[in-house]
Amino acid sequence: MDYEFKKNTLDGSYHAIFSMGHEVLGRWIIDELGKDVDKIDLVMNQLSALKHSTKEWRLTGEELTLCLQDNEALVQDNCLFSEEDEDFEEDLHFYDDECMSVCGFEDLAQALAAWRSFVIRF
Repeated sequence: MDYEFKKNTLDGSYHAIFSMGHEVLGRWIIDELGKDVDKIDLVMNQLSALKHSTKEWRLTGEELTLCLQDNEALVQDNCLFSEEDEDFEEDLHFYDDECMSVCGFEDLAQALAAWRSFVIRF
């Protein structure tokens, strides 16, 4: 999983760009964590606490939810939790990649540590 963090010096906005298949992680970092170091630390602590556990932990945000379980981190758009049965054409399933991503605890922990260092530095 590759990623890059940028800060726009003109307007002060932050950007987290992740490789294909993990794009939603960048959205989640920007929209749900932002520069909140306490929230970043909370997620990092949960990653450590659940490393050898089968328990589940969720952080539900305004747009996206993080679910940690079985050493996998799932970031999913909240609209995907909708229980409404809507019929979509099969051609639209590829959009799920932009709404959901799964990675291992170690990959997420490394990305969060890098993000934490980035926001503190800038």
